Amino acid sequence: MNRADHTHATHNRQTMTAKQSAQHPHILALARQTLTIEAQAIEGVRKNLGDTFVEAVQAILSVKGRVVVMGMGKSGHIGRKMAATFASTGTPAFFVHPAEASHGDLGMVMRDDLVIALSNSGESEELSAILPLIKRQGVMLVAITGNTQSTLAQYANCVLDSSVEKEACPMNLAPTASTTAQLALGDALAVAVLDARGFKPDDFARSHPGGSLGRRLLTHLNDVMRTGDNIPMVTADAGLTQLMREMSQKGLGAAAVVDAQRHVLGIFTDGDLRRLVEKGIDLRELRAEQVMHPNPTTLADTALAAQAADLMEQKRITSVLVVDAQQQLCGVVNSNDLMRAKVI
Repeated sequence: MNRADHTHATHNRQTMTAKQSAQHPHILALARQTLTIEAQAIEGVRKNLGDTFVEAVQAILSVKGRVVVMGMGKSGHIGRKMAATFASTGTPAFFVHPAEASHGDLGMVMRDDLVIALSNSGESEELSAILPLIKRQGVMLVAITGNTQSTLAQYANCVLDSSVEKEACPMNLAPTASTTAQLALGDALAVAVLDARGFKPDDFARSHPGGSLGRRLLTHLNDVMRTGDNIPMVTADAGLTQLMREMSQKGLGAAAVVDAQRHVLGIFTDGDLRRLVEKGIDLRELRAEQVMHPNPTTLADTALAAQAADLMEQKRITSVLVVDAQQQLCGVVNSNDLMRAKVI
């Protein structure tokens, strides 16, 4: 690049930077305006809630089949999220595209199902085309629409008003505030239904086994603990040399002290060894029962791994001994095991 080109390019960059700086307040103002309009839309939906919302919740609770969500365009995207939220919170649900429904997918909707149809205008051509068929089947229809006098509303058994004063789009065209209102209304339905069902964290975990909550609520110690020959363990009369060798070979920085029936008597750690050395005590004649911490805290093998994580954090330790129903030592787990299992 010659000197003239370089100067020209530098000038262009400076000009663009100046323009961007000038636009900065406008960008932030528009973003804040968008969020304000959408917040107002949700507040409007909140104020409009009434008996029809309760009717919709009761209808979902009483349905013997599944909840089928439908919507075109942006409403369809909201509908997919709504179906996923219902399914993950204890209500079997799935999404059916209205256009595909006209070409065979309507066969997925059974008499015992309930349909939730989303359309801001309530006049979506693809959705309107299948409304008579849904009605003819005797399927319960819940409408979420911004037009309570629309075709969709007239066919529905229950109408939820999602109308907004205006879209956040400066041209008042792109679905923005209206889809936010639909999304919030769908979440409100799902939350009301899951509460009525008595849906608990354990239930949520079972439908999210790959998530962090699922791992914390579904992973038990017997899924992650070290067992058999991998347990660092000695009897009470073992010498300190044997105790240290067991700790070194098993690589956990601790060893359990047990009786002949494998009942836990105590535990000895690297920290205990370091403190003995610092005191200048002659270690050669010491036995495990003389240096162990007696009656350490143990957990049952059926306990959640998350309990071990909480115990480690509370007591500032890195390993926990695990016992079976007969209170016999059957495993050991440390913080590295829990991290590998993604419990912590």
